[in-house]
Amino acid sequence: MYWASIFGAAVVFYFLASIRVLRQYERGVVLFLGRFEGVRGPGLTFIFVPVQQMVRVSLRTVTMQIPSQKIITKDNVSIDIAAVAYYHISDPEKAVIVIENVTNAINQISQTTVRNVVGRFSLDQLLSDTASINEQIKNVIDKHTEPWGTQVTAVEIKDIVLPDNMQRAMAKEAEAERERRAKIVAAEGEFQAAVKLGEAADIITQHPVALQLRTLQTMAEISIEKNSTIIFPAQFMTTVQEALTMVTKDSESK
Repeated sequence: MYWASIFGAAVVFYFLASIRVLRQYERGVVLFLGRFEGVRGPGLTFIFVPVQQMVRVSLRTVTMQIPSQKIITKDNVSIDIAAVAYYHISDPEKAVIVIENVTNAINQISQTTVRNVVGRFSLDQLLSDTASINEQIKNVIDKHTEPWGTQVTAVEIKDIVLPDNMQRAMAKEAEAERERRAKIVAAEGEFQAAVKLGEAADIITQHPVALQLRTLQTMAEISIEKNSTIIFPAQFMTTVQEALTMVTKDSESK
């Protein structure tokens, strides 16, 4: 009776020790006597040690920092690039059986891929077409990691460090570009002003009195400053004479 109690307690203890609980985002890869038996889903399950073993695998997306890499671009510019990769395990069986340490493997292949892909582009392409380069890096990494039961969802270049001399050169280039745009804008303003002045001259030619009115307006603006001397341009006297002649003709016609 004593031995039966001990045996019963051992059986209960062994049964309780065999209980495993898998979370919703976990899967359990079960090995029976060292051979793959299956993948178990979330919830309550039993693992009978030592004939069975279970490796927990998380299916959540992992954010992996890709360390800064020293890269020489296609146009021979030395830069430092840091990136971040996002991946998740899609096949728990392959992630456990095919590869020993999937996280370390993806980290190493990501560093190599970033160097190889970025080195095929010039600095200008890297700065202006980052989205396309990110997509190419993701596709290359995903192609290598697919046999490991993982899927890379995104790779983003998050930091590009340029040498000091290159930063100064780019600053000069940007300043020169701004000056070029300013000169173009000023030239366009002068052109538009010249066009409007030409149109105004055509209108004044057809209506001589308009020049007199404009002159009187200018004199009114000058008088605001309380100037004691006003200079009348010669055109003003001619315009006045023409205006008087026009008024006389109108009177005679009536």
